[in-house]
Amino acid sequence: MTNPKTVLTGMYAAEAEYLAAGGPGEASFDVLAPFFSPDVVLHQADGLPYGGIWRGHEGMERFFLAMGGVWESFEMVEQEFLATGETSVVLTQVHARARATGRELTFPILQAIKVTDGRIAEVRPFYWDTGAVAAVCAVPAPVR
Repeated sequence: MTNPKTVLTGMYAAEAEYLAAGGPGEASFDVLAPFFSPDVVLHQADGLPYGGIWRGHEGMERFFLAMGGVWESFEMVEQEFLATGETSVVLTQVHARARATGRELTFPILQAIKVTDGRIAEVRPFYWDTGAVAAVCAVPAPVR
């Protein structure tokens, strides 16, 4: 079995490579696929523009498309591995720029990530303030 921290650091490096190559719609998901179980489940808070439950490799590809549509840039500034067992906990400081508004936000995400048989099986990210994320991404309605 592969060490969960090795799996996670490999996935984060692959995600950076994927984004550098153009990200969703431009780059191939193949660079990320080996890190995720075929039946992976990603739980995103409903209050986010890309909220919901995303399942399997196809769901992850759709998630990255949705997230890429929301964020022009999404930089993981700092990461701290708080636990690295079968369920790992990673605290990430993110600096992002919303595609629709151009507004920027720095925020933490705490992720509980289950690694089974050397692949990511489940991800549960916790955002400090989903309302702030949604507000930065929202285009104000036109005044009538």
